[in-house]
Amino acid sequence: MKTSEKKIKIDVEGMSCSNCAAGIKKHLENKGLKDVNVNFSTGEVSCVEIKNRNKEDVSEIIRKLGYKIKSSSKNNKKGLSKVEKYFYFTLIFTIPLFSHMFFSSDSFIHNPILQFFLCIPVYIVGVIYFGKSAWQSLKTRIPNMDVLIFIGSTSAFIYSIYGWILFKGTTEAHDYLFFETTATIITLVLLGNVLEHRSVKKTTTAINDLSAIQKVIAKRKKNEVIEEIDFENIKVGDILIINTGDKVPTDGVIISGSCFIDESMITGESAYIEKSKNNKVIGGTIIVEGNIIIKATEVGENTLLSHIIELIKNAQNNKPDIQKIGDKVSSIFVPFVLIISILTFLLGHFYFDISITDALLRAIAVLVISCPCAMGLATPTAVMVGIGRAAKNGILIKGGNTLEKLASVKNIVFDKTGTLTTGKFIISDFHIIEGEEKEIKNIIYNIEQHSSHPIAKSLCNTFKQGSSQLILSDINEQKGISISAKIDTDTYTIGSSKIYQSEENYDLFVLKNTKLIATLNITDELKNNTPQIIKLLRKSNYTITLLSGDKKEKCDLVANNLSIKNVYSEQLPQDKINQLEFLNTKDKTAMVGDGINDAPALAKATVGISLGNATQVAIQTADVILLSREDLKQLPKALSLGKQTLVTIKQNLFWAFSYNLIAIPMAISGLLNPMWGALFMAFSDIVVIGNSIRLRYKKIF
Repeated sequence: MKTSEKKIKIDVEGMSCSNCAAGIKKHLENKGLKDVNVNFSTGEVSCVEIKNRNKEDVSEIIRKLGYKIKSSSKNNKKGLSKVEKYFYFTLIFTIPLFSHMFFSSDSFIHNPILQFFLCIPVYIVGVIYFGKSAWQSLKTRIPNMDVLIFIGSTSAFIYSIYGWILFKGTTEAHDYLFFETTATIITLVLLGNVLEHRSVKKTTTAINDLSAIQKVIAKRKKNEVIEEIDFENIKVGDILIINTGDKVPTDGVIISGSCFIDESMITGESAYIEKSKNNKVIGGTIIVEGNIIIKATEVGENTLLSHIIELIKNAQNNKPDIQKIGDKVSSIFVPFVLIISILTFLLGHFYFDISITDALLRAIAVLVISCPCAMGLATPTAVMVGIGRAAKNGILIKGGNTLEKLASVKNIVFDKTGTLTTGKFIISDFHIIEGEEKEIKNIIYNIEQHSSHPIAKSLCNTFKQGSSQLILSDINEQKGISISAKIDTDTYTIGSSKIYQSEENYDLFVLKNTKLIATLNITDELKNNTPQIIKLLRKSNYTITLLSGDKKEKCDLVANNLSIKNVYSEQLPQDKINQLEFLNTKDKTAMVGDGINDAPALAKATVGISLGNATQVAIQTADVILLSREDLKQLPKALSLGKQTLVTIKQNLFWAFSYNLIAIPMAISGLLNPMWGALFMAFSDIVVIGNSIRLRYKKIF
């Protein structure tokens, strides 16, 4: 028996870069925890609870690394963050210290004692912020950028004290004073962190926007009394009253009334949807017109909106392959830079006869100009923005690697029924061979209730009126072929031509034991805008294939209407898998389907794409879920978003690598002093994050 796994979620304060996140992840995994995900952008740490390791234990492990655990009350706290306070505090001392460069040498600002006391508060902040973070990263054996900043600023500080003491009272002492370098490095890097944290928050706006939708006051009817409660206090089974203009507080089913609902914020559907008794409603959607009473069916983390938010938060659970390049380089970058810095000093002074002061400044410049964070942020920020934008357009993407796979797709394979067509079938011909029409309709209705196939649903809707409940046993469904059940002593089977050989073409045959008692022909219609969407995909150089379990005549008719040349009809689930395997050998393939019989093919494809009204199995198997029920207009958007996100990631990585490849040699050669190095480093991350944020506004569909 499979036990349900409890997820631990903790909000952490104090991560200064993506290497900090990597360090926490590695440390928790070393402690035996599974499915660890540390999101630097949101500050959230999640893992699966194991024996002898509950939430408090995990929190204590993180605290011992030097990080703080945020309480729920702190999450809503407004005002200046810790890094902002540090920045403004150090700025007060750095400005006068830096200004000595603009005054004559006999000015009081050049006094070493004054410079020392102006630098001390700034350096203490550097020790508290960068030194502590550096030590934390060394404990996890993944040194971060703060190691470089701390060593660089400390080197300048100690060297200044050394020169001051050694040449005290002489004019030569001023050649060794670099207190302003220490202060400027710390202050500028703090400025960079302030801007970086603000920018990173902008990459998670989709989470904030969707979370804001959840925060509503619900009207609960209890013991004939209506009370107002927060959405967090809603329980399954609660009766909720919702009026025109109200947000639906949680997922539920209508038990009274009717309304028009705006689901655009969840599904991307612009048209209002009419709903009445027994229809399901989604939490966060808005009642445009009408009044309803619903019964809550899902609350808290189990609602659709919560699942969407969780998908975005966990976008980095499955990293794109391209991110592994950045992660690998980031993991060895700090030790590599430290070696380069030491060699810069040693070779510069002892081999090239550069003065000890100049050689030291070059070594410090190498430390402070290097930026591993840009490489670490290049992919996750773009993925976060891409998946967030997709969610706001009614497209759910499971993980960053799915975006990368979407960008690589060349073939698109469509199921027919319920995917290209509406799945709302009309019975064009119903021919009774033996028995009473009313009785056979009732038998079909009762048996087809046990199938989730779109044809079965349409038959149930058609034959529901006048039906009565029958006692069924031995119900057996063969996917793509038939469904059968025993009623009293007789076995009834409803299926395609695979269960009965006939000279005449019919869509469905009804057998009593092995005897034919009725035949049916059905027709289906294309979804809205399907021809235009297929044309757009073909124009974008995608190879389109129709893969269906339906009869050849039906498939050919749809294929002709949509100008699809590659058609595979009458395919069983195993046949679909075989076709997907064959297509995957040629090019990366996406499969778009909605039924249980499509689930294996969705899993076999490079990318499985399911629809919002698909079966639960198909949704769970798919990598991408298109929430629009009416048409496929979200499919081109998802494909475009995949391509543009990958382009953004490549641009970010190009900048991150290029910056370091150019900046480090410039520092070695003495073209940049440590203060300029700190300034460039402070803004290098902003370029990467800014480019990712641009994806949020870029016109791509």
